[in-house]
Amino acid sequence: MNVRPDFSKHANQAETAPAFLSVWDMHSYYGESYIVQGISFNVHEGEILALLGRNGAGKTTTLRSIARMDNPQVNHGEIWLDHQPLHRMASHQAASAGLGLVPEDRCIIPGLTVEENLQLAQIAPPVGWSIERLYQLFPRLGERRKQEGVTLSGGEQQMLSIARALARDIKVLLLDEPYEGLAPVIVDEIEKTLRHVKEQGMTTILVEQNAVRALQLADRAIILDTGSIVFDGSAAEVLDNAELRAEYLAI
Repeated sequence: MNVRPDFSKHANQAETAPAFLSVWDMHSYYGESYIVQGISFNVHEGEILALLGRNGAGKTTTLRSIARMDNPQVNHGEIWLDHQPLHRMASHQAASAGLGLVPEDRCIIPGLTVEENLQLAQIAPPVGWSIERLYQLFPRLGERRKQEGVTLSGGEQQMLSIARALARDIKVLLLDEPYEGLAPVIVDEIEKTLRHVKEQGMTTILVEQNAVRALQLADRAIILDTGSIVFDGSAAEVLDNAELRAEYLAI
């Protein structure tokens, strides 16, 4: 008889260090569809967390719920960022509190140049990420600062979307499928940038179908299965556990 592996001992592990972002018993719905089913986890300041799982596991819904987007609807639970109750906020308030969501479709604003996209996002005066500093982080954007954003290549648009989030001096970067449709050389470039941003203290949650690349970048990993957490531990542990990867990530 085949016995399903039990990884439940890893799920929702207690953390010894204080959390920077905490999600507690979060339940999220799309209409009548129950997507995120009571998940709880912590993210520490400066950490990169990979949020993994098969298609439909609830990864993007989790990101959008943390960002307090109108869809999905969070019916229960609490979300705290640096002692601020995000679960009591609308999406624009959560953004002001320090969340920066980079969606899969990037949402570059038509009709605006690269620089205008960044200027529109930037707080005044900038505290951490000036536009010139962002151009140092993304030299391609500096070279194309007067080009309309929607005419950039897919990789350059992804860079602009990340830079636009950083321009608001955020506390947590939420990335939804940042490598989708990009050539490996561009993925390498974006990974190098994300490592540099981490060195500056940025806290990041990364949803990515390319699980191996995400795990190589991340400190920790959470694996979702049908809206529940089945693993919460180090990224290295997932890379070293073929049984776990086969069961929940099909790799």
